[in-house]
Amino acid sequence: MSQGVFLDRDGTLIEHVPYLSDPKAVKLLPGASEALKALQALGYKLFLFTNQSGVGRGYFTMDAVHACNDKMFDLLGIPKADFANICIAPEAPDAPTVYRKPSPKFIHEMIEAHKLDPQACYMIGDSVKDIEAGIRAGIHSVFINNPTLPEGEGLNENHIGKVARYPNLKAFVDSLGTT
Repeated sequence: MSQGVFLDRDGTLIEHVPYLSDPKAVKLLPGASEALKALQALGYKLFLFTNQSGVGRGYFTMDAVHACNDKMFDLLGIPKADFANICIAPEAPDAPTVYRKPSPKFIHEMIEAHKLDPQACYMIGDSVKDIEAGIRAGIHSVFINNPTLPEGEGLNENHIGKVARYPNLKAFVDSLGTT
């Protein structure tokens, strides 16, 4: 069985910009490119899992999301094809949920399709929705501190012992070599 990493986009790989729709506003977070390359070298399959409610709210189109993703891939120096799969959940928060985190549906589908070992998989993100998706899917959850949010905002007693916390993606990846 394989190992996989499910990565949130905004606040995890790139700076969080509310309702990001302009590729010119895409800026990598420090260490993101190196961290992804290290994960690949360690044999992890990469999955991008991002909520983009601006589509469901009518603020921008899926074309804008794809343009921002393409800019991110260019900045990362990693081709889009290096991601085993990409899930863009366009639902607005009040719409029926198909893939919108915290739904574990995408993670479950990828575990089955790619024959992943859930105990060798991580959901990494900067919001409680990211963490909850990982917990509900039965994989490890990693909370990346988002400098635009108060530290630990939204985490509660249900997360104690279930969630690892790191200042950024690179710090988490660096820890994999020491565990």
